[in-house]
Amino acid sequence: PGVAPPADLPWLNLSSRPAALGNACAAGAGQLLQHRGQFSASLSVLLAALMGLLVVATVLGNALVILAFVVDRSLRTQGNFFFLNLALADLLVGGFCIPLYIPYVLTGEWKFGKGLCKLWLVVDYLVCTASVFNIVLISFDRFISVTKAMSYRAQKGMTRNAVLKMIIVWIAAFLLYGPAIISWEYIAQKTILPEGECYAEFFYNWYFLMIASTIEFFTPFISVTYFNLSIYINIKKRTPMRNENLAPGQEDCETSFQGKKREHVVFFVKPDRQRAKKRRATILHQITVYTHYKQQHCIKDLVQNSLKLIESPLA
Repeated sequence: PGVAPPADLPWLNLSSRPAALGNACAAGAGQLLQHRGQFSASLSVLLAALMGLLVVATVLGNALVILAFVVDRSLRTQGNFFFLNLALADLLVGGFCIPLYIPYVLTGEWKFGKGLCKLWLVVDYLVCTASVFNIVLISFDRFISVTKAMSYRAQKGMTRNAVLKMIIVWIAAFLLYGPAIISWEYIAQKTILPEGECYAEFFYNWYFLMIASTIEFFTPFISVTYFNLSIYINIKKRTPMRNENLAPGQEDCETSFQGKKREHVVFFVKPDRQRAKKRRATILHQITVYTHYKQQHCIKDLVQNSLKLIESPLA
């Protein structure tokens, strides 16, 4: 007690101020990020090429989804609006977030200024969170379409509710991280962000990270799992009931009013069973034709015999 720690071991001084500890942590994080950003020239070129391909694939794929939605009006259903929303979020990830992250991770230094750093962090957290929320929304939409099919079909063409849900997703995604990224340093009245680095000020606040992770990851994970399990169980229960209610020959096909047979593949029906029903229908058709033919001949013979009996007394 009373002995000062060695100068080369400042972390032993337990009476240091919390601000000093925070600055030490921030400096250590900066050194760690700089160490990770130091790659050899060949490895940097390889990583840049791979991440460039990732950007092209992400932008091109999601741009095609958006283009298909714009060109084909038949795709503008309530459920497909949520896929459009997911494509928009992923397009921003590939077109804005990843390109700014490539030089940062390769050089280990942020060279675009503090203002662009804030914007990049807000957009990055926003679009990633919006993607997660969109996946939950798509799973919920599939859940409603299976469990409440009649009401869902009645509202299938009503896109106003879909657009409202899309807007709510973006607002909720922004409120989760956006205000904290923008105002954290002003509320704390200090910054832990070293020069040349770019990460959120709450990076070491595990209270905030625990709450945000629960909202962003654990709750969506549990929700998506519940929706998909419910869909699977509902379909599993519905399939045997449907097969029992259908008459023989109606499970795999339906006959039009013109007498033409249109085949429809039914899920969970094996091909062998389908061929057996086709053979059975063909045999029943042949029996029907043969019976009709025999009936006509029997009527004809009955008429001829009756005429003979009528003509015989006259002879």
